Amino acid sequence: MEINKLCIAPNASVIECIKRLDETAKKIVFVTENERLLGSITDGDIRRWILQNGNLEQPVMYVMNDKPIFVYMTERKKARHYFKEKSIQAIPVINEKEHLVDILFWDDEEEVDYQYKAIKLPVVIMAGGKGTRLYPYTKVLPKPLIPIGDLTIIERIMNQFEKFGCDEFYLTVNYKKNMLKAYLEEKSHSCQINYIEEEKFLGTGGSLYLLKDILKQTFFVSNCDILVDADYEDIIRYHKENKYKITMVTSLKNYVIPYGVVEVHNGGSIKNIIEKPEYNFQVNTGLYVLEPEVLKEIPENEFYHITELINQYVERGEKVGVYPITGNAWLDMGEVKAMEDMIQQLKL
Repeated sequence: MEINKLCIAPNASVIECIKRLDETAKKIVFVTENERLLGSITDGDIRRWILQNGNLEQPVMYVMNDKPIFVYMTERKKARHYFKEKSIQAIPVINEKEHLVDILFWDDEEEVDYQYKAIKLPVVIMAGGKGTRLYPYTKVLPKPLIPIGDLTIIERIMNQFEKFGCDEFYLTVNYKKNMLKAYLEEKSHSCQINYIEEEKFLGTGGSLYLLKDILKQTFFVSNCDILVDADYEDIIRYHKENKYKITMVTSLKNYVIPYGVVEVHNGGSIKNIIEKPEYNFQVNTGLYVLEPEVLKEIPENEFYHITELINQYVERGEKVGVYPITGNAWLDMGEVKAMEDMIQQLKL
């Protein structure tokens, strides 16, 4: 990748930086001025800014880390040490004038195996829905078995969790459950898969009631049509540090209205015209962290969405948090076009 695609000027806005992070999918950009390295900005820096309600129109100089780890051109071999010791994924290379001349990535280093911190927490995957938005595919297959390249979507989800030592899965199943179970039971797994069978469709939250006597520790809940490329250990750390009962992983989405938007006075006269305005939202990705005591709040044998539980907690003043990630870190295949986009983005 060309270095200039991973560089941004100090007076560029935070929202421009977010777009650059999404375009490059490298989770880091470097702030430079006249080729001189000034700092770095990771998706974690952006997340902290968003959680502080920072203005996305502010210059990135207020967000950047002005003391990034780097190596000089003559010391490139030191990068291998930093990758292992600091658990970082990219290191800038500078010359004696502090000009950025190269960027090294851990996944380009043959001898460096990036070490994810193990969290070993249970994972619940909502795998029982009909997947009506994916017809006609789900007329034949249950949504979890839709292939994304050479693996099914549910295997990709499980593989992502297994990187962080999560090897205990609970699959809530209903629609075409026997086909799903038969497929997974034929595969060899290093993890434990448990099936929680619904007698009727209970929604994204109702089936969690069936786990109230089983789960005794913090756990993940994931929809079965998403992929979230994030540091799951950091999500848990953030959840625990803030003592949240529920944490929702959100994705920052930028929408541009491709028209001039007209603001009107009472009576019909034009007040203002905003040309192609941009709006930014945090949207629900379908990945959550829950504490086991919240399961007692879920009604028995009723269709119930997990968002209803979240709203209930918010109304009561309970601690519910969000963990924002960039738009490109969340892939959704809930609809046919979204599924095709997921395959394209994964370059499968």
